[in-house]
Amino acid sequence: MSRRALRRLRGEQRGQEGPGLGELGLDPGPERAREGGPPPAPGKGPRGPRRAGVSNRFELIPAEESEDEPAAGEERPDTRLSEQDTAGGHQEGSKDRSKEGAVTEETDGDGQREAQEQPDQTLATSNKPRKKKKKRKTKKNSAGETVEDNDLEDIDSLLERIEDPRLAPQSQGGITPDSRPLLYVEHRNLNPENELKRYFGARAVLGDQRPRQRQRQYVRSMWLTAPKNTWPRYSKTGITMQLLDTRRGVQHFAFEHHREYQQVQFKFLDAVESMDPNNIVLLLQMNPYHVDSLLQLSDVCRMQEDQEMARDLIERALYSLECAFHPVFSLTSGTCRLDYRRPENRAFFLALFKHLMFLEKRGCPRTALEFCKLILSLDPENDPLCVLLLIDFLSLRAREYTFLTRLFQEWESHRNLSQLPNFAFSVPLAYFFLSQQEERPELERSQARERAAQLVQLALIMFPSVLMPLLDHCSVQPDARVASHPFFGLNAQISQSPALNQLTSLYVGRTHALWKDPAVMAWLEPHVHEVLRMVEAQDTLVQEAEHKRKIRYQSAPRNIYRHIILSEMKEATAALPLEVTSQPVMGFDPLPPLDSIVSYTRPERTSHPSNESTLSLFFRSLLPNFNLQGDVRHDGDDEAGAAQDLNQGVNRLMAAMRDMLANIQFQEPPRDDNPEGDGDWD
Repeated sequence: MSRRALRRLRGEQRGQEGPGLGELGLDPGPERAREGGPPPAPGKGPRGPRRAGVSNRFELIPAEESEDEPAAGEERPDTRLSEQDTAGGHQEGSKDRSKEGAVTEETDGDGQREAQEQPDQTLATSNKPRKKKKKRKTKKNSAGETVEDNDLEDIDSLLERIEDPRLAPQSQGGITPDSRPLLYVEHRNLNPENELKRYFGARAVLGDQRPRQRQRQYVRSMWLTAPKNTWPRYSKTGITMQLLDTRRGVQHFAFEHHREYQQVQFKFLDAVESMDPNNIVLLLQMNPYHVDSLLQLSDVCRMQEDQEMARDLIERALYSLECAFHPVFSLTSGTCRLDYRRPENRAFFLALFKHLMFLEKRGCPRTALEFCKLILSLDPENDPLCVLLLIDFLSLRAREYTFLTRLFQEWESHRNLSQLPNFAFSVPLAYFFLSQQEERPELERSQARERAAQLVQLALIMFPSVLMPLLDHCSVQPDARVASHPFFGLNAQISQSPALNQLTSLYVGRTHALWKDPAVMAWLEPHVHEVLRMVEAQDTLVQEAEHKRKIRYQSAPRNIYRHIILSEMKEATAALPLEVTSQPVMGFDPLPPLDSIVSYTRPERTSHPSNESTLSLFFRSLLPNFNLQGDVRHDGDDEAGAAQDLNQGVNRLMAAMRDMLANIQFQEPPRDDNPEGDGDWD
């Protein structure tokens, strides 16, 4: 047989040498010498330097390699050799290969035919891994589309399994989500779109945003907010964050205002004193990322029922502050602190609080709960915005009952959370909801029911003034025994202190919708009758609770007032004391702390006592540039020129009146001889 026929049988190209039989574990034997082939060099394989002489390297790729090669688990018909195979079997293999496109010639003997088949089989064996890998890749691609489609259909169920703490796998080091710090914040829960996707699906939330994102200009990715294309281009505003110190593993940070930002802050204070929102708008046009201006203008937009613009301004303020973060500052660790007594830090607290309120109204309670945990982690000891009055409501709305019960168990010993009406009633409600989850073991459900019954009875004994307003908001009519009993009657509401009245009004106005469930009311009714039985029996718990109410709740701290003002609950706002409602409250800094740490002060402006008359003030309202007293003297000696100033003031008043009368224009009424007129004045 010629060399050309051998090469085609082996699947080789022109200029490609066959593999050495010694390397393949076979003895070359006399067939190699009979074919006239040179013996292989020691240590040189089929891919050795022997191929370096080929002019075109791409000729080494066999062109006859087909996609129809059998997979790894299959056997080729022409290579299935057994001990009973004869020379006729080899001939059948040769015929099969000839049918696939290989041109063969007649051979002269059985020995020569065997010499032809052995290299052919070994070559096919050496080529199998490469062909098998390619075949697997094809199968993976064809099956991958089906898997991807199934994942898109089941994305909601997968996300629910991920959110389920019982099904969540342990992370590295065996740490489960429950073993993390209590105020641990997850980045993925700070994005409201993730929560909306779980409720409505990715297609309903994103819609046509995907093609837009490909064309969107590059913006810095953030955790708190997602930058929008409609926002002005960001540039350094003059806000930075500094690391003050580290004590016991807790890092204390503080925002700082550079000199340029301080000048903008002074202009902002002037704009606020002018009581004209347009001045704040003009300031934002020059400084689009001034934080206090964004917060103040957001309140103005919210009062004008422009909720979308108000939310957008808050997000822009958060974006500006996040761009100024210190490299070490972490949102998730729970060990970074900010002191609310520093005016530079207050904007971050207020922006986070206003943002979570918008998220809660938007229908994202889980995201709002994560922001609430973030605010609490910034200063858990002082809690300047008193988010403890809100975190229970967000936990119930987000169905994070385990987190609420864990917070109560860990903080009750040193924070006395049971002395707050919201925790006294929300924690037993969380235990009740846990007892209604059928997927939990029966033992846990029974323990949760017992715990809920015990805590709700204590709450009714400690805060009896909550029951009747709560039933009234839920449109539930109590029975005659409860309605006529003095323990829950009107006397309980009148006899409590104003501070306690604010707390109970805030809780009832905020969470009454969670108690409207008929199952909740059916669970509450027998416990109310049990409390009445204890009252009639003069139980010691009832007397101790009455004594605590008289001693405590004498006056509310300043952070509770601040929380009520920011929450804007009309039930609680109406109960605020006069010393709070009489002073002006600014949206960018409501009720600043009395022990503020001031780093820079506003320069004092020269102010002079105004002795203007009522007529002068009237003309000033008409003509802002009018000044009856003229230029202010700097020598402080006004008595000598008093008569001259009076004459000049009268002359200016007359000139202002002449100008005003000269500018008055009267419009002529429409003529009667114009029948085609529409009745409008010119």
